[in-house]
Amino acid sequence: MPSLVLASSSPRRAALLSGAGFEFEIAPPRLAEKFDAAVTLRELTLWNAIRKGMSIAQTRPDAVVIAAYTLVALGNEIIGKPSDLEEAAQMLRRLSAQTHEVCSAVLIYHQTSGRSAVFHEISRVRLHRLNRAMIKRYVVKVNPLDKAGAYAAQGTGAEMIAKIEGSSTNVVGLPMEKTIAALAKFGIRSKKF
Repeated sequence: MPSLVLASSSPRRAALLSGAGFEFEIAPPRLAEKFDAAVTLRELTLWNAIRKGMSIAQTRPDAVVIAAYTLVALGNEIIGKPSDLEEAAQMLRRLSAQTHEVCSAVLIYHQTSGRSAVFHEISRVRLHRLNRAMIKRYVVKVNPLDKAGAYAAQGTGAEMIAKIEGSSTNVVGLPMEKTIAALAKFGIRSKKF
């Protein structure tokens, strides 16, 4: 069975894989995320997931590499990670009491065999109505700068979420339902099953 490499520095993605019983190494890609307002939410997440995964696969051709990328969209506006705490607070004010989409794209790639799987998942999320005091407490408690839309779907962040339609792990950053099935096709199976 080939080894599994997670091309991500996200502790949330690592926790999802680990919690599902997978053994893997972490190899964070060292490239800048790309943003282009002319492409769709799905295209942008796929583009970045593929770039991340391919950059690591070149250095680990015998391993199965998994990479993911997540963005939030409110209507037609794509919302990435905030650059500072003020921008994080602005994002949360805009998302307050709004239903928005969370899209994660995933690449699974084994360079030696040339096999790949690429897929995406979209979940709809509605946040509770957030007042300024709630937002201020949240941005102090949780680092919002490494999260699309400035919020997390687990821990303290889960308290802000009123409803999730679709995969909840997708909102965390890796749609595990599709990921587990796709990894099995590469011979990568959970130690739990």
